[in-house]
Amino acid sequence: MTQTATVTRRWRRFAWHYVEMVIAMFAGMFALGMLLSAVGLGFSHERQPELAYLLMAFDMSVGMVIWMRYRGHGWAATLEMCAAMFVPVVPFFPLLWLGLVDGGAVMTLAHVAMFPLMLAAMLWRRDEYAGCAA
Repeated sequence: MTQTATVTRRWRRFAWHYVEMVIAMFAGMFALGMLLSAVGLGFSHERQPELAYLLMAFDMSVGMVIWMRYRGHGWAATLEMCAAMFVPVVPFFPLLWLGLVDGGAVMTLAHVAMFPLMLAAMLWRRDEYAGCAA
């Protein structure tokens, strides 16, 4: 296999792994979100946006932890990916508390920010993600 083909293959693995992380994130968010809501443990995005976001970030993290550990990733990479679910909200909670944004805006802004943070976490360990078994 040529050097170019090897590099292309590694970047394809990397890109596919990013897609897997997004799928695992949404799977955790929907599955656990529905389960917790069904047993009455959900929070309102309008009345309790902080708790609603943190619980959603936890749900997304659970999905990603399960998938990453299944794929053989270490705890450091796994926890970095989970951090990408929680870190985006840090600058938005104070804006919420000051009344500059509402709970819906916090949810939207944090979700938009988490995708590039996931990518950054993966680029930080690109050899691990590009070399992960397909």
